[in-house]
Amino acid sequence: MAIGSFHPPVRTLMGPGPSDVNPRILEAMSRPTIGHLDPAFVTMMEESKELLKYAFQTENKLTMPVSAPGSAGMEMCFVNLVEPGEKVVVCQNGVFGMRMKENVERCGATAIMIEEDWGKPVDPARLEATLAEHPDANLVAFVHAETSTGAISDAKTLVSIAHQHNCLTIVDAVTSLAGSELKVDEWEIDAIYSGSQKCISCAPGISPVSFSERAIHKITNRKTKVQSWFLDLNLVMGYWGSDGQRSYHHTAPVNSLYGFHEALVILQEEGLENSWARHQYNHNALKAGVEAMGLSFFVDEAYRLPQLNAVTIPEGIDEAAVRSTLLNSYNLEIGAGLGPMAGKIWRIGLMGFASTETNVLNCLGALDAVLSDMGADIQSSKAVSAAKAAYAA
Repeated sequence: MAIGSFHPPVRTLMGPGPSDVNPRILEAMSRPTIGHLDPAFVTMMEESKELLKYAFQTENKLTMPVSAPGSAGMEMCFVNLVEPGEKVVVCQNGVFGMRMKENVERCGATAIMIEEDWGKPVDPARLEATLAEHPDANLVAFVHAETSTGAISDAKTLVSIAHQHNCLTIVDAVTSLAGSELKVDEWEIDAIYSGSQKCISCAPGISPVSFSERAIHKITNRKTKVQSWFLDLNLVMGYWGSDGQRSYHHTAPVNSLYGFHEALVILQEEGLENSWARHQYNHNALKAGVEAMGLSFFVDEAYRLPQLNAVTIPEGIDEAAVRSTLLNSYNLEIGAGLGPMAGKIWRIGLMGFASTETNVLNCLGALDAVLSDMGADIQSSKAVSAAKAAYAA
């Protein structure tokens, strides 16, 4: 059987990621491929590092994009900073805290778990108590913006507590980078990772990371070898070094990095604080529409992410059928709940290029129509006008 070229349908991506990609980024990715050690490419690498420092709000020299998705950025942080026999306090309030635990254990260390209810932020008082109980802990790891629930934790306070107990910190910023306030240097975060496909709105496949001098000191003074060759920063630093010299480590995804560079240029043009404000602005309108429809949010407003909205499902509604209808009839993707949240929430993303007034209004209108057709107990035909009123306010 002859197989032809693949032409994907045009969708509006309003799930938990990936988000819609700006056409400028897609165009950048289509530019001619050059060698990953070409002087022109090396210049672009240096520019990408500077742009990424701006996005993270850091002057860390070791700030770079990893040639793999966000999960690899997570693993890079853990395999480089965690050694066998150490204790790591892991704060879990959703799926991605569970993945941190898995990384700790695979590094041969012990994970001391702080388990919060899903949809709640990490409790600083519980971290303080746990570290007092385990004075031999070396690291604290937590998710800044938990993608599985839409809850944000107070990263600045959590890092401060960790440092008071002589612990380094690893922070998951996959969903928060460029969407919520994040200040790596001011908050003194030691190691942080993100993904290209969320609020940066690039294609998936790149993981931004940044490491403080404290973290680098530990990495370069390890007692044991990093268990991953590909993610060993002692080797990777030779390729992403800051002096313009490059030693071969791996063949970087050249065209993907073109797109990542362009995404960071777009972020710089908009302004980081403007990006944070835009995500909040569109969330406020979505909130007005969702609540006018008679639906509610799973996460309390005080710690609710603007870019990842966990909306509760009306009683008696087949949530998978709603998502399927939105996809097939409206070319609109929203996400399902994960783990214990499966069947209880939808996850509606307003990330990056997808965080627009048009998308908010279209999503509310489509959701209203589908739920009304299914006989859901909602206030029909009120969502869009409520969102428009929020925009006009």
